[in-house]
Amino acid sequence: MICKTMAAPERGRDYRGFILLSILLGTRSEAWAGHILYSVPEETDKGSFVGNIAKNLGLEAQELAERGVRIVSRGRTQLFALNKRTGSLVTAGRIDREELCAQSARCLVSFNILIEDKMNLYPIEVEIMDVNDNAPRFLTEEMNVKIMENTAPGVRFPLKEARDPDVGTNSLQSYQLSPNRHFSLLVQTGEDGTKYPELVLERVLDREEEAIHHLLLTASDGGDPPLSGTTRIQVAVLDVNDHAPVFSLPQYQVTVPENVPVGTRLLTVNAIDLDEGVNGEVTYSFWKITPKILQIFQLNSHTGELSTLESLDYEESSYYEMEVQAQDGADSMTRAKVRVTILDVNDNAPEVTITSVSSSIPEDTPPGTVIALFYFQDRDSGKNGEVTCTISENLPFKLERSIDNYYRLVTAKNLDREILSMYNITLKTTDGGTPPLSTETHISIKVSDTNDNPPSFPHSSYSVYVPENNPRGASIFTVTAHDPDSDENARVTYSLDEDTIQGVPLSSYVSINSDTGVLYALHSFDYEQFRDLQLRVTAHDSGDPPLSSNVSLSLFVLDQNDNAPEILYPAIPTDGSTGVELAPRSAEPGYLVTKVVAVDRDSGQNAWLSYRLLKASEPGLFVVGLHTGEVRTARALLDRDALKQSLVVAVQDHGQLPLSATVTLTVAVADSIPDVLADLGSLEVPHDSEASGLTLYLVVAVAVVSCVFLAFVIILLALRLRRWHKSRLLQAPEGGFAGVPASHFVGVDRVQAFLQTYSQEVSLTADSGKSHLIFPQPNYADTLISDDSCEKKDPFLAPIDFHECKDEAQSIQPLRYRIPEEMPEGSVVGNLAKDLGFSVRELPTRKLRVSSDKPYFTVSAERGELLVSSRLDREQICGKKPVCALEFEAVAEKPLNFYHVNVEIEDINDHPPKFMQNSFELQISESTKPEARFILRSAHDADIGTNSLQNYQLSPNDHFLLVNKEKLDGSKYPELVLKVPLDREEQKSYHLTLTALDCGDPPLSSTAQIQVLVTDANDNPPVFSQELYRVGLPENVFPGTTVLRVMATDQDEGVNAEITFSFIEAGQITQFDLNSTTGEITTRNTLDFEEVKEYSIVLEARDGGGMIAQCTVEIEVLDVNDNIPEVIFQSLTDLITEDTRLGTYIALLKVRDKDSGDNGEVTCKLEGEVPFKLLTYSRNTYKLVTDGVLDREQTPEYNVTITATDRGKPPLSSSTTITLHLTDVNDNAPVFQQSAYLVHVPENNPPGASIAQRAFDHEQLRAFELTLQARDQGSPALSANVSLRVLVGDRNDNAPRVLYPALGPDGSALFDTVPRAAQPGYLVTKVVAVDADSGHNAWLSYHVLQASEPGLFSLGLRTGEVRTARALGDRDAARQRLLVAVRDGGQPPLSATATLLLVFADSLQEALPDLSESPQPSDSQAELQFYLVVALALISVLFLLAVILAVALRLRSPSSPTTWGCFQPGLCVKSGPVVPPIYSEGTLPYSYNLCVAQAGKTEFNFLKCNEQLSSGQDILCGDSSGALFPLCNSTDSTSQPVSVLYA
Repeated sequence: MICKTMAAPERGRDYRGFILLSILLGTRSEAWAGHILYSVPEETDKGSFVGNIAKNLGLEAQELAERGVRIVSRGRTQLFALNKRTGSLVTAGRIDREELCAQSARCLVSFNILIEDKMNLYPIEVEIMDVNDNAPRFLTEEMNVKIMENTAPGVRFPLKEARDPDVGTNSLQSYQLSPNRHFSLLVQTGEDGTKYPELVLERVLDREEEAIHHLLLTASDGGDPPLSGTTRIQVAVLDVNDHAPVFSLPQYQVTVPENVPVGTRLLTVNAIDLDEGVNGEVTYSFWKITPKILQIFQLNSHTGELSTLESLDYEESSYYEMEVQAQDGADSMTRAKVRVTILDVNDNAPEVTITSVSSSIPEDTPPGTVIALFYFQDRDSGKNGEVTCTISENLPFKLERSIDNYYRLVTAKNLDREILSMYNITLKTTDGGTPPLSTETHISIKVSDTNDNPPSFPHSSYSVYVPENNPRGASIFTVTAHDPDSDENARVTYSLDEDTIQGVPLSSYVSINSDTGVLYALHSFDYEQFRDLQLRVTAHDSGDPPLSSNVSLSLFVLDQNDNAPEILYPAIPTDGSTGVELAPRSAEPGYLVTKVVAVDRDSGQNAWLSYRLLKASEPGLFVVGLHTGEVRTARALLDRDALKQSLVVAVQDHGQLPLSATVTLTVAVADSIPDVLADLGSLEVPHDSEASGLTLYLVVAVAVVSCVFLAFVIILLALRLRRWHKSRLLQAPEGGFAGVPASHFVGVDRVQAFLQTYSQEVSLTADSGKSHLIFPQPNYADTLISDDSCEKKDPFLAPIDFHECKDEAQSIQPLRYRIPEEMPEGSVVGNLAKDLGFSVRELPTRKLRVSSDKPYFTVSAERGELLVSSRLDREQICGKKPVCALEFEAVAEKPLNFYHVNVEIEDINDHPPKFMQNSFELQISESTKPEARFILRSAHDADIGTNSLQNYQLSPNDHFLLVNKEKLDGSKYPELVLKVPLDREEQKSYHLTLTALDCGDPPLSSTAQIQVLVTDANDNPPVFSQELYRVGLPENVFPGTTVLRVMATDQDEGVNAEITFSFIEAGQITQFDLNSTTGEITTRNTLDFEEVKEYSIVLEARDGGGMIAQCTVEIEVLDVNDNIPEVIFQSLTDLITEDTRLGTYIALLKVRDKDSGDNGEVTCKLEGEVPFKLLTYSRNTYKLVTDGVLDREQTPEYNVTITATDRGKPPLSSSTTITLHLTDVNDNAPVFQQSAYLVHVPENNPPGASIAQRAFDHEQLRAFELTLQARDQGSPALSANVSLRVLVGDRNDNAPRVLYPALGPDGSALFDTVPRAAQPGYLVTKVVAVDADSGHNAWLSYHVLQASEPGLFSLGLRTGEVRTARALGDRDAARQRLLVAVRDGGQPPLSATATLLLVFADSLQEALPDLSESPQPSDSQAELQFYLVVALALISVLFLLAVILAVALRLRSPSSPTTWGCFQPGLCVKSGPVVPPIYSEGTLPYSYNLCVAQAGKTEFNFLKCNEQLSSGQDILCGDSSGALFPLCNSTDSTSQPVSVLYA
């Protein structure tokens, strides 16, 4: 609403009225209705009169204060003030028009006058009038201008203009130049009215007459009085290129060793040019140089230093020749020759070539055997190429020198592979240079093994402890023998020496795996039978001959608790009755009643026995000795003690797990035997156990016979199915395998076999779950093996034998041959065998061959001729060497010898001269004088002698001629000579043909095209498109931003028209970059308006000829809001107490912003709701004080965020967070979490535990209360109280107590009578029990543990009522016994038992006789026994019939004599020990065949035989028992021996 009211006058302005007011002091003002305009000159004093506001508004002076008239501005610094006493508008300070409005034609300052009583606004404008207070000023005190001395008169050069901030006539008006005879001044006016001075050349300059001209430029304005500024102009006259560079020497020579480091400066060429500047800047480059030299040498284009790029090599070239040229900035050039001579140094290490070497030698090789043959060479010459060879002295080898640089490596000592199986021999070759160089070559010689070490055990004997009752076939121990030999010689097999134990062979108890050495127990040992075994294990290796060693092994059987105690006394009577012991009534405590005697067959701790009383009729009356077994009275006998006492004694051993036995003792309490007899009638007769035992045996017998019968039937079915399956498998045409191609077999007499024989041995042990398979090495044969060729020896590897060279070889001279290059492959060089004296018949045994690094030649195996095996290119092999020879060695064996061969390669003219480029350009300036020489690129000819390059020829022309030159090395190069001057305007280019010729037969030649380009002279300077460039750039542009692009053109062509741009004062310009090619100016660094507001840069454009032009670029930096405000703390209180008062000083801070104007005005505020506030202390300074109550318990610390924001667009802000910590004062008393606490403590808690110092009992104390007080340590101290109630929880620590039925006075159980006519549900009696615990622990449940007649009575779970479950039958016993358990609901539950005696009788007189009767066995027991006997008889008969039927069917089928014919001793066997026929005494040897079919399945066919079989015999049978092939004829008792062969 307020905004609309204030805006109303603006919308309702009326400009129809106009008032012209004349102000005192020459000030005039113009006023319109609602609009007032004043004018005032700049730089007036403070308080100067501007205008009468009160008069213009129609107000009196005194009304200004009453109506609240004041000035309202829009953020600008207030320049004017209102004098409310006079009503005048006056200046408030210094007014500078140039600072306010810069170069604007009119400078207006606007603000408003507010009349507060009516809320009216009146706009006021004050025009600031300019005065001449600024003189014209140049940006630099001195300007530099460069002008070529051949510049034509009339050329203009722009100069930097002066700057005058004033406007109108007070601004810059004219320029004046000091008097001189070469230059004049021309003033140009731009589109914006700005005047620019230009320097005009009036007369031709001469650098030799005057190199620098000094001028003075004056700039004047039109003020009154006029002001002026001056700058100095220094004109530098630039030279024209009229001199060519001149070398100090016509040829440079240097000699360097070949091992100079890369980058070494070899020499420096120097050329002088009398010109200056660009024309005098000489650059150096190679001329007519080969690519190889360009890779080796480097020429510094500025200094002329010649250095190396790669390492020099004397062996490749002993000298290098090259040409260098010097060229100035205008392309004038001259050339000189450089020769670099290389001195040889010892830089090549010796090289080792291994001609022949044996990688493996047997360890029994005699000393002197040749192992390897070597050849040494060194590419250096002289002493640097003399080579010596050595090896380490501690090796069993030595070096023997042969002819030339050949050495032989021979054995010097006996070898032992077990000590060292591999020799790494280092051959060190050293030359004779200074310092000497050496090369190390490593050779690995492997020593092969011979069987010279027997197997050895790590211990001389072993002790093995095996617990008894071990599982059969289990592993009990592993012996390992080590053989230091290798491969077969180190393959160890183990065996046990035969021995007997208690007449039984040792192999029946223990077997050993022959491959792994694992011992297996074939029987379960019994400690009570024998306690130790003595074994001897033998280890054999597989060498030839085999070696062996043995070791003794003691096997100790450890006892286990496998025998329960056996009670000797009291012995159980044969009639099953219980023995009776007598105890007199007058016996005192400790009276020995009897003694239980028991023994244990185990030993040690397993045989230690202890005795304890399990059950007694009268607990506490008797005790049993723990270790003696003595039964004694524990107290004196009383009259109420029963006459009969039954004791159950347990005898237990100390094994893990313990075993026990029990015995029942009946003790009669009487003083004499008649008393005992009188009481025997009341003893309960035990049940007859004979009937129940017979029933058990019958059930077991029926089960066993049934299982055996069922197993027999299953085995019969399995055998039949297996036989049927094999018969189907073998039913193939012609007796072959189904699915196997016939090509995989070899057949003899319709018998097919695989092509590889395997004979295996299986060791089956009795009572063992494991069998051992022995796989010998296979015998390989190409055909079936006959009887007399069964055995096949292993292949024998003969050691390599090198014969020593004869001394006569020292005198053999190298064989020399000469052939032309490029001979086709297979061409005959010479008869090498004939020249060496070998006959054709010797060639296969001598194995003559060529030993060379590169396979250029080979030897014909038939005739011994030396043949060309690869292309021979003389230029590729030897380069430019005058003599090209290939040297290599011819090696012959048996005996080993070698011969030197030298083949010289002759050159043919197969390479024409060749230029590196087919055409090239040559630039010659049109100002070049006649007789100038230009070296041309030469051709190269790979041939030598007369076949190489000899002459050059040039095509006919009028301007050039050709001169042939020769280098020091004899190579020729051409030079082009200018005969007459050139004129580019007449002809711009010339095309010539250069021909290179050799003198071969026929001669060869090649040509190259030369294009001579006539270059132009520089006669036009560059010209800028603008003399002054202006641009405005915001300060937040990124580095690399394009500012502007200057443009300049040059009317010349070629190099003279190539313009490059540069800053004149480049060292002082750090914020901008200039692209020298495109003229694009970019920012280099970030601009900052606060540092520099304006840049003035002078640019220079220079062409290739050195002529220049200049222009000026002015860059104005525009301000942006790019600086965020900063918050600086000058004082800060770290800790504040929580009882601090309001308004307390906390911190003093200051804000700062680097920007200016609105961007630099900063406001500060606090973020969030905090009990603090900011108070303005001074400009940009604030105080942070408390503004609310502090409470550390609620907020221990405050994160106070202070945000400073400037008034820029967009505004920037920054936040600073400080953490204020509150310190505590004692203003809070301790507070409990609850007003009262309730604690539950279980009873029987351990004393001293938390809450209690003694154990509580729920039955005595169930709850109590405490009062606790908490007090802090403050000053003053504060406290609080709380009540604590402790409840003692119940635990199940009391067992139920049976109240009824109670025991009689003598301790016997009372009985209840049940009428025989009782119906189901009849209440017989009730068990009553109580529990001292409470809750679940006191909930009782009743259970029947034992009943004489199950199902006759039921017991209430919760009531304890005993009721009849059914009607009583005649067969029910008259006396029933119930054992009832009463169990509570605790965890764990506790229980008590009660015994109920129930008698079926209608009256007490009827019940008394039944108490002495024994129960009779029921008839159902006899019936069950009868049925069991019948079932056993039927199953046995069926089993017997099945056996008879199986035997009859087996006897019915005719037996095949071929079944046993295969086991004749005529079969093919491998030599080896024969296993003795002790088949029933331990290890059973079996021979079998392993058939491997294509499908990947393997079948083992076990054959039983009665005769002795060798362990590796191959057996093939083909009858119905499952053998693979019918090798035996049924009509003949002998069989043809055939082995199964694998393909």
